[in-house]
Amino acid sequence: RLGSVVAYFTSAKFLLYLGHALSTWGDRMWHFAVSVFLVELYGNSLLLTAVYGLVVAGSVLLLGALIGDWVDKNSRLKVAQTSLIVQNASVILCGIILMVIFLFKTQLLTLYHGWLLEVEIFLHEFSHVVTLSSTVCYILVITIANIANLASTATAITIQRDWIVVVAGEDRSKLADMNATIRRIDQLTNILAPMAVGQIMTFGSPMIGCGFISGWNLMSMCVEYLLLWKVYQKTPTLALKSAKVEESELKQLNVTKESDMKPAEGVQLIVEKDVTGFEPPQEKEVGCAARIAEPFITFRDGWVAYYNQPVFLAGMGLAFLYMTVLGFDCITTGYAYTQGLSGSVLSLLMGASAVTGIMGTVAFTWLRRKCGLIRTGLISGVTQFACLILCVISVFMPGSPMDLTVSPFADISARLFENEPLPTIASPEPEMILATGMPNLLNGSTTPANSDPEMSPEPVPLISVSLLFAGVIAARVGLWSFDLTVTQLLQENVVESERGIINGVQNSMNYLLDLLHFIMVILAPNPEAFGLLVLISVSFVAMGHIMYFRFAQKTLGKQLFVCRTPDPKTAPDSSPPGNTSTV
Repeated sequence: RLGSVVAYFTSAKFLLYLGHALSTWGDRMWHFAVSVFLVELYGNSLLLTAVYGLVVAGSVLLLGALIGDWVDKNSRLKVAQTSLIVQNASVILCGIILMVIFLFKTQLLTLYHGWLLEVEIFLHEFSHVVTLSSTVCYILVITIANIANLASTATAITIQRDWIVVVAGEDRSKLADMNATIRRIDQLTNILAPMAVGQIMTFGSPMIGCGFISGWNLMSMCVEYLLLWKVYQKTPTLALKSAKVEESELKQLNVTKESDMKPAEGVQLIVEKDVTGFEPPQEKEVGCAARIAEPFITFRDGWVAYYNQPVFLAGMGLAFLYMTVLGFDCITTGYAYTQGLSGSVLSLLMGASAVTGIMGTVAFTWLRRKCGLIRTGLISGVTQFACLILCVISVFMPGSPMDLTVSPFADISARLFENEPLPTIASPEPEMILATGMPNLLNGSTTPANSDPEMSPEPVPLISVSLLFAGVIAARVGLWSFDLTVTQLLQENVVESERGIINGVQNSMNYLLDLLHFIMVILAPNPEAFGLLVLISVSFVAMGHIMYFRFAQKTLGKQLFVCRTPDPKTAPDSSPPGNTSTV
């Protein structure tokens, strides 16, 4: 008995879980803290936070395919170690820079008589000068933080989309259990890590928070590096990778893909190149123009390969779920404050959402065993959409601020054309930074929503907001079960040599739809328009699940609504793309 326990805690699977937990904990602390740091740094304005969000989303959107291609070209250990070091080193460096800025903020504000502090941009269209407060330090912080996020994306692709498949071997049930455990770790760290660093920043200071995060990442990097090496040693198959590691072979493969060769011949083509060899032609093709064009070709080939995948519609369905305001992000949190919910109530709701998310991972493993993988996604989608109906109902209930007579663009037009100043956060108290930020962004108010005497009586507005959050929390069960379904479909149906680039493009699609939802909020930021955003969000969720239904129908045909067939234990590891999903 004791021997089996020791064997589990020293197994590659557990070491992978431990490394992921450490990585995710540091990641969540940093993502939470950097937004607060930027707000504090920029004089209690949300502008830097918004710019950071746009830079991060745009970078992954443009570079997702290139990052995935880099993952495919290089050995697994090299990719994991490099991305780990770059990610943690960037966070450590960014934390040190922020500490220096917080220490010498007053001196920096007067340095060079403001040369570093103000950049004037003349907008002739509006015939006035817009002054954007900016510094070299701000640019440096956002740039380094963005590099850390890109490295984190590479880590997620190689560990969660590749290593986990190899460690699970050919056992699909084990792969499903590992995917579910990884998601449970994500759910727990999403709640606990921000709470931990938030307490440190509240009872200490932003500078202490920077120091703590930098120290954590330094220690975590060393431990994670050791864990990766142990997992690599315990799983010899991680050292084996398809021939796409060689860049010359990748170029030849791309040339052949442009001809009328069928996709199923891709893997055989790589093997043939090892025998025949094309070394001399490759050396002749290398030139300045070719090197400049290579990233663009890789970008194009990545998106084309993604489109040609048998699970394309399933991946698109998952991406469409990112086009929503119905999640526990800053937008929904800010709206909740305008409706009178306190920070303590919101923290409890976030905890409840984590619980339902974990329930979704449990439901995934149970449904997959009973109904099969593809049907699990179908059931999860129906469950999520049914729960979101509560959000639609909340829009029309008493207390909802939705007013169709008010233009959704009234606020943005006032800012741009009537030269109305941008709202800023009035409260300097650290614990109120997140509590007051988004309400100010929505309606310019510097007073907590629940203290406004013109507000409706508490029992009335809480009807609408209660239904809204009931739907959001309940929908997490279906959401995370669906997410795990699509994740495993990508793991099982994408050939080993293309796992990186396909998952990189999938990340790009996710960020694209996420970026669109932020743009949607920027265009219609007033609370009266939030109900309209809810309806648009539910529509996109419905379209995503319709895409998945089409994928399931094409894959299973008439068997879609019949009893599940026996689930094979093995999954092809590097077979050509095809409809190889678990029925």
